[in-house]
Amino acid sequence: MSLAKRKHGKAQAEAVIPDKIYFRIGEVSELSALPAYVLRYWETEFSQLKPTKSSTGQRMFRRKDVECVLRIRHLLYEEGFTIAGAREKLREEARLHQLAAPSKVAATGQIREIVNGKATSAPTAQPLLPFLTAPPRNQAHREELQKLRRQLRGVLELLQ
Repeated sequence: MSLAKRKHGKAQAEAVIPDKIYFRIGEVSELSALPAYVLRYWETEFSQLKPTKSSTGQRMFRRKDVECVLRIRHLLYEEGFTIAGAREKLREEARLHQLAAPSKVAATGQIREIVNGKATSAPTAQPLLPFLTAPPRNQAHREELQKLRRQLRGVLELLQ
């Protein structure tokens, strides 16, 4: 294993992201064990990496940006991807993540139907929240569901 790979691998294992909202490029550079110029270059190569700029023009990375830097670094230095390959891998991961996560709008609509007692017993498509559409098994279960429904109505009112 080359010295560069050992150095990058060690830094990756030790990278613990502090609990902060924003990180300056120097902090991200230290966390990722990469020079700042590499981070600036990666901004041009990876659309997922979009740090905001402060009023003074300094790059301000959010936690998700730092996580993205660490993921890119892992793909390039440890898994041996090319920049183009890493870019495609990140896009593929984003697509899979998007497919795995149910639509917030659809789930909210389904929750409203259930809370208001208007959920159909036989939905036309597979429900996003199937555990909420099961019929009550007994009286105690029915009462528990009614209590939950009242609580959800309260939450729904707070959100509106």
